[in-house]
Amino acid sequence: MSVYFVANIKIKDEVEYKKYAAKADEVFSKFNGSYLAFDTNPLVLEGSWDYSRVVIISFPDKDSLLNWYNSKEYQEILKHRLIAADCNTIVAENSV
Repeated sequence: MSVYFVANIKIKDEVEYKKYAAKADEVFSKFNGSYLAFDTNPLVLEGSWDYSRVVIISFPDKDSLLNWYNSKEYQEILKHRLIAADCNTIVAENSV
C-alpha cells in the first residue's frame, strides 16, 4: 500500500537548503521514492499557509519510507534542511 511523505517547508537560508536539495533526489530514488508534487505556490482553499513550498513524495510502503528517512544517507543531508528551513512533515497512508 502506497504511503506519502508530505512536507510543508519555509526556507530561511537558501544556501544551506541547496546543500540538501543537491542530494535529495539521489537518496529518494535509492529507496523507491518518487515525487508526486513540488509546488512553491499552492492554492490555499482554507486556513492559512505560511510556507515556501509543499513537497509530496510517494513510497511503495511504510517500510520503504521509514528505511529512507532513517537511512544514514538521508540523515546526512537532512541536517541541512533542518538548519535551513522550518518544516512540518507527516506520513499519510493510502487506506482507500
